[in-house]
Amino acid sequence: MEVTITAVRAFDVRFPTSRFLDGSDAMNPDPDYSAAYCIVETTEPDLAGHGLAFTLGRGTELLVQAIQSLAPKLIGRSLDGIEGDLGGFWRDMVGDSQLRWLGPEKGVIHMAAAALVNAVWDLVAKRAGLPLWRYLAAMSPSEIVAAIDFRHITDALPPARALEILTERVPGKAARIAALERDGHAAYTTSAGWLGYSDDKVRDLARAALADGWQAIKMKVGRALDEDRRRSKVLREILGPARKLMIDANQVWEIDQAIGWVNALRSADPYWIEEPVSPDDILGHARVREGVRPILVATGEHCHNRVMFKQFLQAGAIDVVQVDACRLGGVNEVLAVLLLAAQFEKAVCPHAGGVGLCEYVQHLAFFDAACVAASSEGRMIEHSAHLHEHFVDPIRIEAGRYMAPRRPGFSVELKAESRAEFAFPHGAAWRG
Repeated sequence: MEVTITAVRAFDVRFPTSRFLDGSDAMNPDPDYSAAYCIVETTEPDLAGHGLAFTLGRGTELLVQAIQSLAPKLIGRSLDGIEGDLGGFWRDMVGDSQLRWLGPEKGVIHMAAAALVNAVWDLVAKRAGLPLWRYLAAMSPSEIVAAIDFRHITDALPPARALEILTERVPGKAARIAALERDGHAAYTTSAGWLGYSDDKVRDLARAALADGWQAIKMKVGRALDEDRRRSKVLREILGPARKLMIDANQVWEIDQAIGWVNALRSADPYWIEEPVSPDDILGHARVREGVRPILVATGEHCHNRVMFKQFLQAGAIDVVQVDACRLGGVNEVLAVLLLAAQFEKAVCPHAGGVGLCEYVQHLAFFDAACVAASSEGRMIEHSAHLHEHFVDPIRIEAGRYMAPRRPGFSVELKAESRAEFAFPHGAAWRG
C-alpha cells in the first residue's frame, strides 16, 4: 500500500537554559536552547517523520509559522515519489517562487525547509528500518549525486567529480562501517567551556571530562582578553600538552582584533579559532587565517547554503568545515558540502552546540567517515552535554567518542512529555 503524507504539525519548544548560563558565549550571553519542531504524519498510523530547526529562544515562533507556510508542499506526496526523486523533492521544498524572495536559500524560510526536509529523511530511513547514516551509506554513489542540487557550485564541484569521489570510496566501505560501529567516531566537548561559567566550574567540568575520556575541549572566548588568558591557562594546565584545546569567539571580533586576540592566546596552544569574525565575511576569515597560522580557522554554523561554503573553500578562508544540520537546507544540502570539503581536502567537524544538533549531526559525520572522507585526520563531532534526556533516541558517548546510532531514523524525535512540558509559552516549564 502506498504511503502518503497526510499532515504536518509544528511546535514551539523552548528549554530555559539561560537560568544556568548553559550555552553562553560572547555573542549570545543568555540563550534558551529551543527548537521549531515538526512532525510529518502519514497514512501509516505508526510512521511519522520528526524534524527541527535549532534556535535560541525568541523568534522560534517565526520558524514555526514558516514551517506551516511550507507544509502544503508536502501534504499529499507519496514516500515512493519522494525517494524516486530526492533531488527534485529538495528543489521543490526550497524553490517556492514567492517564498524565495525572503531568501533565497537562507534565513527563516530555509531553516524551516530544513526542518521539513530532515523530517522526510527521518521518515524514509524509518520505513527502511535503518538509522539515517546507514540509509545514506546504502545508497549508491549515483543515487547520492542525484539527491544533490549542484546549481551554483559546479565551478568547484561538477556532478561528475562528486560521483568520482564517492566511487573512489566504495572499496573498503564495509570495513569502515564495521569499524565505526565498533569504535565510534572521534569527538570534542564544549560543555566545560561556556563563557558564563566561573573558573571553578570550568576547572571541575574539565577534570570530569578528562576522567570520562575526552581528548579535546572547546572554550568560548571574546568577552575580555585577560579573562581569556586566565581561562585558557586553566584549561591547558588540566588538558596537558597532548590534548586539543579549541577556542570559539562566536563572531564577536573585527578582523585585526581577531588576529591580535588569537595571537595573544598562543601560549595556550589553541588548535583552532572558530567564528573569529562575521560569519558572512569570507575575505575577513581569509585574512584571519593568514594572520594566525598555524592555528586553524573553523567556521560554518552560520553558513546558510552550499554556495557560501563553496566560496569559503575557494578563497582559502577556512581549514575546518563546520556544517550545521538545520542551518543548511537539510540532508540534501549537507551532502553537497561534505563533497565540497572532500574536493578541497578539508576536515568536516559538524556544529552541534544546541538542542537536537548532536543527535542530528552524528548521522552526517558517520556517513562522511564511511563514504566521503579520504581520511579521519582532524575530524571530530562537537558534543554538548545538555538536554539529551528529552529525546527518544539520544546520543551515546563512550570514552569521549560518539557511538554509532542504531535505531531507525534521524534521532531527533522528542519525547511527547518533554514536548508538552517545554511547549512555549504554556508548557509547565514556562508557566509562572
